[in-house]
Amino acid sequence: MTKAISVRSATAVALRAVTREYGTKGERIRALDGVSLGFAAGSWTAVMGPSGSGKSTLLHCAAGLERCTSGQILLAGRDTTTDITAAGDAELTALRRRDIGFVFQSFNLIGSLTAEQNVALPLRLGGRRVSTKDVRAVLASVGLGDRARHRPRELSGGQQQRVAIARAMITRPAVLFADEPTGALDSKAARTVLGLMRNLVEAGQTIVMVTHDPAAAASADSVVFLSDGRVVDQIARSTAHEVAARLARIENGTGV
Repeated sequence: MTKAISVRSATAVALRAVTREYGTKGERIRALDGVSLGFAAGSWTAVMGPSGSGKSTLLHCAAGLERCTSGQILLAGRDTTTDITAAGDAELTALRRRDIGFVFQSFNLIGSLTAEQNVALPLRLGGRRVSTKDVRAVLASVGLGDRARHRPRELSGGQQQRVAIARAMITRPAVLFADEPTGALDSKAARTVLGLMRNLVEAGQTIVMVTHDPAAAASADSVVFLSDGRVVDQIARSTAHEVAARLARIENGTGV
């Protein structure tokens, strides 16, 4: 068991000198190179960078979906802060089900289940009581109160992503991680999903989002830029134009 610290933290997730390496001893690839970064509770942070910069690896390590090679990741849950890098597999699974929500680009809904059954799934997997009233309330909060009995094939892409967000939120996670949540959506559906995420943040939810879209990143409170596994820039909430310009300079190797 890891040692839990019984304190409230203003930082929802903290990475301390985190590295992640892949490959064999003779051919090691360092996807994250000593990243130290904090995500404030109740904030929305977008993570951007060129292809291969390490942004998805950062997200997966911070969410406990992937083990880092070295360093420390601290997650502030409801009552304790836990070092997830020291957690065993069973503890990490329980932590993900209790304190971490994750939204994927491809929705990852189960086609044979209705919207409300998909939303209830994390509770069932965690052995927790499922309240139909609570499930339908969270669906209503994402604008799908009238779609509870619909299966994914009966929903648009934007609606499926909103079901996925409702599924992630049903456990009331400390942090919601989102990997390209608007990447498979048209512009109108993307705006709806981003507006929903803004509402969640205004209600106190912490969100960490990887995106390649400057418009999506501009919806967040701040943007972190990675290159070659390192944090190279960070800006407060800005316009899509400025975000795109910063990203272009990093991709072109002309600095920030």
